[in-house]
Amino acid sequence: MSENIAKSKSMDFSVRIVNLYKFLTETKKEYVLSKQILRSGTSIGANVSESGCAQSNDDFIAKIYIALKECVETEYWLELLHNTDYITQAQFDSIFADCEELRKILSSTTKTMREKKNKS
Repeated sequence: MSENIAKSKSMDFSVRIVNLYKFLTETKKEYVLSKQILRSGTSIGANVSESGCAQSNDDFIAKIYIALKECVETEYWLELLHNTDYITQAQFDSIFADCEELRKILSSTTKTMREKKNKS
């Protein structure tokens, strides 16, 4: 996997999520959805990072798959924040594109690792 790419992009995304959380709580006074997206959005990078110490290929796949599921959840919260007018179209488009790119990287990684596992 381009583990370094996934790790780097997930860290950058986590920083964006923390900044979004600050914006939502300080400017919009929104405290419920912001906690949800903070948890799922930063969990992506935590799981990608944890996969670096996986005990086996199965453990690695499991960690990356958890990161993928957190990414999909984060997309949901971003859509909800947009649909409820907490973030603008421009804000949504920018951060959602980053989340989608991360989801594609993680999805591709899990697919590749499962294929390798099935061949052996």
